[in-house]
Amino acid sequence: RETTEAGRQFLQKIRQFQVTIRWFDQVVQVGASHQHFHPHSIKIPGDITLGGLFPIHARGPHGLPCGELKKEKGIHRMEAMLYALDQINSDPELLPNITLGARILDTCSRDTYALEQSLTFVQALIQKDTSDIRCSNGEPPIIRKPERVVGVIGASASSVSIMVANILRLFEIPQVSYASTAPELSDNNRYDFFSRVVPPDSYQAQAMLDIVKALGWNYVSTLASEGNYGESGVDAFMQISREAGGVCIAQSVKIPREPTAGEFDKIIKRLMETSNARGVIIFANEDDIKRVLEAAERANLTGHFLFVGSDSWGAKSSPIAELEDVAEGAVTILPKRASIDGFDQYFTSRSLENNRRNIWFNEFWEDDFRCKLTRPGIKLDPDKKKCTGEERIGRDSSYEQEGKVQFVIDAVYAVAYALHSMHLDLCPGSFGVCSNMDPVEGRLLLDYIRAVNFNGSAGTTVLFNENGDAPGRYDIFQFQMTNHSHPGYRVIGQWTNNLRLNVEEMQWSGGDKSLPDSICSFPCKPGERKKMVKGVPCCWHCELCDGYQYQLDEFNCETCPSDMRPAPNRTACRPTPIIKLEWNSPWALVPASLALLGILATSGVVITFIRFNDTPIVRASGRELSYVLLTGIFLIYLITFLMIAEPGVVACAFRRLLLGLGMAITYSAMLTKTNRIYRIFEQGKRSVTPPKFISPTSQLIITFVLISVQVLGVFVWFAVVPPHTIIDYEELRPPNPNLARGILKCDMSDLSIICCLSYSIVLMITCTVYAVKSRGVPETFNEAKPIGFTMYTTCIIWLAFVPIFFGTAQSTEKMFIQTATLTVSMSLSAFVSLGMLYMPKVYVIIFHPERNVQKRKRSFKVSAARLSQKSSNEKQNGETKIEPDRSQ
Repeated sequence: RETTEAGRQFLQKIRQFQVTIRWFDQVVQVGASHQHFHPHSIKIPGDITLGGLFPIHARGPHGLPCGELKKEKGIHRMEAMLYALDQINSDPELLPNITLGARILDTCSRDTYALEQSLTFVQALIQKDTSDIRCSNGEPPIIRKPERVVGVIGASASSVSIMVANILRLFEIPQVSYASTAPELSDNNRYDFFSRVVPPDSYQAQAMLDIVKALGWNYVSTLASEGNYGESGVDAFMQISREAGGVCIAQSVKIPREPTAGEFDKIIKRLMETSNARGVIIFANEDDIKRVLEAAERANLTGHFLFVGSDSWGAKSSPIAELEDVAEGAVTILPKRASIDGFDQYFTSRSLENNRRNIWFNEFWEDDFRCKLTRPGIKLDPDKKKCTGEERIGRDSSYEQEGKVQFVIDAVYAVAYALHSMHLDLCPGSFGVCSNMDPVEGRLLLDYIRAVNFNGSAGTTVLFNENGDAPGRYDIFQFQMTNHSHPGYRVIGQWTNNLRLNVEEMQWSGGDKSLPDSICSFPCKPGERKKMVKGVPCCWHCELCDGYQYQLDEFNCETCPSDMRPAPNRTACRPTPIIKLEWNSPWALVPASLALLGILATSGVVITFIRFNDTPIVRASGRELSYVLLTGIFLIYLITFLMIAEPGVVACAFRRLLLGLGMAITYSAMLTKTNRIYRIFEQGKRSVTPPKFISPTSQLIITFVLISVQVLGVFVWFAVVPPHTIIDYEELRPPNPNLARGILKCDMSDLSIICCLSYSIVLMITCTVYAVKSRGVPETFNEAKPIGFTMYTTCIIWLAFVPIFFGTAQSTEKMFIQTATLTVSMSLSAFVSLGMLYMPKVYVIIFHPERNVQKRKRSFKVSAARLSQKSSNEKQNGETKIEPDRSQ
């Protein structure tokens, strides 16, 4: 491990040596022009010299290093350093008897030019070999040694700071920036001599992400100026958003360092490819911000984009000048700051007479007051007024303290406090710079800088962490236009490790108070699940939970239990309503009416038969079997009411018992009658001896034996499956769940109903067969033909019943139709039996009592002999009328 570490350190030394050679080559080439005269720098004499890097001018056009003057970011900040030096040098408690000087350079907002300028700071550390240089008189030359810079204040742009930091670290010169916020500079291995009094963009990116989340946005685009500041800021935002989750990047657009014509129009067009991503996170310089806003205005997209700007936008007015409508609602962030009153007093008192140390002040004066200074040999521009020198800043021109002034002052004080502590430790009791601090060792000074902890110019604590970063403290602004004549930035929140945002104080395009949307997909409605778009966690399609499904969670639907159906909003299940056949339903009224009519008719027949029990017609019809048969008919009608009644254990038990019993009793009696007639006449053909078991007692026994089969079957069913009620949720479960119903009914399936009736159907078919066989008996012999017609009609009714009963299995009203069909069919069967067998007799008994008389009795032998004679003579059946023996 030790060998590996040693190798790593050796490689690092080799790299540093290679970089040193490379930079040294540039120093040799450029150093001569900076050795004695510095046309673009300010020299403030002092015992200890600090360097200063400020963007006095903007980046120049193609081929030129410098462009127009930057009044705020350049002159204000540079004057803040001069102000801080004056304050420190006049403070008897801070660095007593030691004067701080300065060498201040213009970076022209260009990293390569700033690198060239910063070579001035390292010249004193480069040992030059002058042994071969001689004056004309043979004497060695006298070369003035350049001042030694112990620390550098700056630079402003992160790209400039990174470029400069690479050379300063080689010569161990500490650097304290007042505005560079690129996260890359937090790498203490690469930029170990770099510190800053502003928080890095990683904090800023976290604050911006918190703002986006607080506004409810989850789909935003990013826009960055090419370079360390813009690209590092966006990279930090994207990385933090990925780690935190909940926010997706729709587009990540980079603004070229040297944009071509129409470049910004293309950028706006690209951002509109994902028009739902209205929020735009922008890490860009002032010029790029202004051009983006201009392009948005040209595209007629005023109010569409919702900008969240970094501290490069901050609360500046220059990027949004004459573009207030487009910038309205923009949320910007700026390291927490305060206006320094002392600086205002200092700067507004500057004039051409008392500020000659600022070599760029004349240029600032002309730009600020829009006038022209006269210079020897230079003709005055007639379009511009002449500067009088009596103008005053803030009185004859607008003035507002630039936002980073506080941090420039804090950066100078941080180095001063470090030097003060270092002086106390290395030069105790000494006045001025002692030998231990001549020269000042850079690495030791860095340790003192990282250890400072003092209240800064704004009253906030100035300190550094192990990477040289200041703590994150931000003010959140929003550009608002309460009216078109007084637009401005308004503080709407703060961020210090966590966000405090006053959303109610925010307003957007047109003064709208409601929060705008910047989301890929709108929230799904209740009852809809999210179907995610692959690869984009913030985008989804909403799919309705259809059928009997409800929304289980955000992404899943699940089918409700069988006894439940989804609620109207499909977010939960609710119990399915339970119904039963009601008495007021048409499906119940019609069968009940028929059954009631049948019961009345049956009761009338029974009463009539009892009243005229001993009359010839009643006796001739077989009284005993007639009462049994009428009982069966009565039970057939009665079952209708049991089928309609509310299901219960008792009702279900009686349904099982009586459903087949009434028909079994009816058709057992009819079968016994037809069988008796058939056997009598079949026996008469062969012999004059009457057949067995034709007496009334025998007939009753046979009938009850047949009935007992049905009863036994029902009681076996009771034993195997006790009667109970069920709620059938499947029968009435249509595609529309709002129509779903649970049906309360007895545990009798379609199959069990048919099985219950099957024995009666067998009796019915058998009885029909005997009726067919007995069709040739004389018309006057008992009831052979009425029973035949009864059975034919009954068979037709039940043949019609089968397709109706089973054909409605898929109907939503299956139970009602089947119940009505079954009960009506049974009632019609009973009506047929009652009407054909007993109504004619009742009619004769009541309306023609004269026909209800005893006729001459004939013996069975005579009847049988005549029937035999008819058969021998091959006469047609039914031609000879035979008087039956009605006594049996």
